[in-house]
Amino acid sequence: MVKTIGNPLSWGAHILGEAGHDVGEVTRELGGAAAAPPTVRRIGVSDLRAALRLGAADFMALRSDVIMACLLYPIIGVCLVWVAFNRNLLPLVFPLVSGFALLGPAAAVGLYEMSRRREQGKPAGWSTGFSVLASPRFGAILVLAAAHFFVFFLWILVAYGIFLVTMGPEIPASATVFFRDVMSTGAGWAMILLGIPTGFLFAVFVLATSAVSFPLLIDRNVGLPVAVVTSVRVARTNPATMALWGLIVAGALVLGSLPLLLGLAVAMPILGHATWHLYRRAVTPV
Repeated sequence: MVKTIGNPLSWGAHILGEAGHDVGEVTRELGGAAAAPPTVRRIGVSDLRAALRLGAADFMALRSDVIMACLLYPIIGVCLVWVAFNRNLLPLVFPLVSGFALLGPAAAVGLYEMSRRREQGKPAGWSTGFSVLASPRFGAILVLAAAHFFVFFLWILVAYGIFLVTMGPEIPASATVFFRDVMSTGAGWAMILLGIPTGFLFAVFVLATSAVSFPLLIDRNVGLPVAVVTSVRVARTNPATMALWGLIVAGALVLGSLPLLLGLAVAMPILGHATWHLYRRAVTPV
């Protein structure tokens, strides 16, 4: 049947109706199905080793697809550093590079899906990673990813504020001058002593709220609040294990940043796949 636009009033009412339907769908995704919260398990060092081993196995099985996809991470990182160097934002180079890891859990959603499908014996590849876009829970995933981007943006603002309070407001003339002032002046050490603990708090917050929340949203229709609360419960139930996991992630990202962030093309996918397997150990299956 041929559709006509009709008069402006009927057309506007149709558009509003469609928009209302879409908002309703997203609202249902955020809320999830009415069900009991997932049961959280106690995990230990052996679970971390198993998650990393299985994550590395996923990477080896899918490495051609994964490397192609994850080359985006070092490229984006290098672009951020280039902008900082060429826009008189030298004090933000380290916050940008370190804070980029705050977006890692959201950026790895395709990797979680690839691991999930491989675990189920289904075909898995680069294209299947993008199937998350068609997930009925994509609205909740997108909202959580936006929240992580906000945390990243807030960290950059706070880091710049710390620079202004300690070493600012003049921007160093070069990277050499900036590094020398940071390491040899009281103001530079004050910035370090303020910046590192502050960055640590941001990292702890992201780790606690994202340890299993993204994989859980991909795996089950629990809703955004339950996914985040479950992730926090995992961290509270296993504080030492999750602290060690955070150190492993931080160490892998530091090593992956060398040289020129290219190592992230290996570190990020292994950590992403391992996060899926850590979720499978930390949360009891349905």
